[in-house]
Amino acid sequence: MIESPRFKAAIRRFDALNRQDPNLEIFEGKQVPKELLYAERMSRWLGRIAPDASEALHLAARSQHIARWKIPRSEYPMNRKGYLQWRTMLNRFHAQTATEILRELGYDDESIARVEALLLKKHLKDDPEVQLMEDVICLVFLESYFSDFSKTLDEEKIIPIIQKTWKKMSPEGRKAARDLTLPDAAAALIEKALSAQ
Repeated sequence: MIESPRFKAAIRRFDALNRQDPNLEIFEGKQVPKELLYAERMSRWLGRIAPDASEALHLAARSQHIARWKIPRSEYPMNRKGYLQWRTMLNRFHAQTATEILRELGYDDESIARVEALLLKKHLKDDPEVQLMEDVICLVFLESYFSDFSKTLDEEKIIPIIQKTWKKMSPEGRKAARDLTLPDAAAALIEKALSAQ
């Protein structure tokens, strides 16, 4: 992990903002702000698969969902077009929020632009760091959120989501996903989706 005082200050600022999330999740018997827990999971996964990742990537991972609750899904039409509009707005909002914090802490324009590019997932297929960021996002989803999410939709809708998630990942990311210990039902769904590709 990066040890510079400025980096640590950025993480503290990101976490302080995410600690304000009114949405709580039970984790290890305690109520935790949802986006704070998500940010910690992102950092943990990045540390597991790429401990020597750049400072910019560590910052982007920690701020991936920063203050996400401020733009609720309910403000957009409940269809695919509305979902895509919401996701686009969120990506810009996360990048803008992280940029403001990093600028206040004295990060240079080049470093800030790099974090922004990672958060906006620019050049996914030809930028190894953006791909690594995507792998981390997918691994966090599969390990911590997929099992509950899979219970909210019919199997015919879940299968394509799994397949799209798998396509976003690198071979290394897929290997890490294969090594996850998931509930039996979730693991079976993933195997079914992958065997149907």
